[in-house]
Amino acid sequence: MKEIKKVVIPVGGFGTRLLPITKSQPKEMLPIVDKPAVQYVVEEAIDSGIKDILLITGRGKRAIEDYFDYAIELEQELEQKGKHDLLKIVRETSELASIFYVRQKLARGLGDAVYHAKGFINDEYFGVLLADDIIDADVPVLKQMIEIHKKYGGNVIAVMKVPISEVKSYGVIEAKKIGDRIYEVKDLIEKPDPMESPSNLAIVGRYILNHTIFEALEKTEPGKNGEIQLTDAIRKLLLKEHVYAYEFEGTRYDVGEKLGLIKANIAFSFKREDLKEELKKYLKDLCKGD
Repeated sequence: MKEIKKVVIPVGGFGTRLLPITKSQPKEMLPIVDKPAVQYVVEEAIDSGIKDILLITGRGKRAIEDYFDYAIELEQELEQKGKHDLLKIVRETSELASIFYVRQKLARGLGDAVYHAKGFINDEYFGVLLADDIIDADVPVLKQMIEIHKKYGGNVIAVMKVPISEVKSYGVIEAKKIGDRIYEVKDLIEKPDPMESPSNLAIVGRYILNHTIFEALEKTEPGKNGEIQLTDAIRKLLLKEHVYAYEFEGTRYDVGEKLGLIKANIAFSFKREDLKEELKKYLKDLCKGD
């Protein structure tokens, strides 16, 4: 089994669930404590042993590229003022990994975004991470999935159990359980009616895919809103390849919507010794006001 060395992170979406702030600010750059959401996903890839990362960007996303670039003027200013601790932090973001960029000129869905990585991926498996999904885990979720891939081979998608009433907001799998937290996928259904859903195992934004996904995407017709769905292309892979689902260990936050972003900020603040106690006191006082 070849080592997985590359990850694709699509960041070209409009972020309509977070309007009006995303009118001028990429949703991936909204802060969780003191780092943008996209950095958490990039760090997950790095901590999973990934060497090369491709960001699929779009119009209005230059702030992401600038963030991972060197900030020469800022660095000079910090060095001149002797603020070496801040200088170290700023430089670290520029040296996290080998990051490459491809621009998705039209927002035609997640499947189309992933297809833009075709020239970046060789005859190999690769990871896809969505920046909307921040997952707090002792072992990075992608790393957990790589271990599943090493054991079973094939494509691997991350899933989590959700209330059956919420499946209409997710892609859902029909699958056979074959091990602890491991399922062999038989079908994938995008946003099913709760009364007709084959399970409550919802797809979360982490994937390990074979390069053959690009051929499947070429044959995938646009669906709702003229978008090419990655789920539809993975269904085509099922005809000739194994697709496994892994119920990951960790807590997922949907930071592409307002409440999820607030929850993530609170949860990650509580992991910080310099913030935890003061925040705890503030929240207690706030609740007393109710």
